[in-house]
Amino acid sequence: QMADPFLYDTGERSHYGCLGHEVQIEYLKAYVCRPSFSTDKAVIVVHDVFGWRFPDIRYIVDLIAGHGYITICPDFFKGTEPWKSTDHWPDFPDWMKNHDPMKVDKEADVVLKYLKEQCGAKKIGIVGFSWGGMAVHHLMLKNPQLTAGVSLYGIIRDSDERYSLLNPTFFIFGEKDHTISLDQIFLLEDKLKQYCKVPYKIKVYPGQVHGFAQLKPEDMKPEDKPYIEEARRDMIDWIKMFV
Repeated sequence: QMADPFLYDTGERSHYGCLGHEVQIEYLKAYVCRPSFSTDKAVIVVHDVFGWRFPDIRYIVDLIAGHGYITICPDFFKGTEPWKSTDHWPDFPDWMKNHDPMKVDKEADVVLKYLKEQCGAKKIGIVGFSWGGMAVHHLMLKNPQLTAGVSLYGIIRDSDERYSLLNPTFFIFGEKDHTISLDQIFLLEDKLKQYCKVPYKIKVYPGQVHGFAQLKPEDMKPEDKPYIEEARRDMIDWIKMFV
């Protein structure tokens, strides 16, 4: 029996009434939420395997917008089906082959262009969860237009070119994440110390499992709530420091 390396139990999700709206950007659909005042700062949110329409990710977009950023979550799956909690786990590796978190550069460029040209954004950060955390790690190595990044529990793939980050990047992990071992996290820390020339931070949240930081308030367990809130505060503080 293979443990589900990516997935956390999504269980029953309460309905979420979104604050933003959907837009079409070239060939991409996206969900956008703007703050109540005008700003030239923006944040791209990269969804997890459940896609850009998943209620939890929309909640996060709205949350970040509430801190004063034009916030956008594009459909990085480009109209293809996201993974669903009812899908069969043995099919996951095949699904992943067609949804590679390292192949997001073109979509990132389309969204960056939109934010700069249509929204007047001058500084743009990026935040990603799980699948999206892997995408953020990748983009922070490749795209200098992203002023800062936060990667939440993105599986760490070790290779020599994974550590020369271009701009400040914060890695958030749960201590009890069965998809990412503490050894992998120590290795990441070790390699970043050696190779990384920009500010970075790694933080592990006690007792937390994969996917912990994106739950809506009504879906949180009381014992996890302080850590979830702390991780979100830390995420916002990192963005505020650099974007």
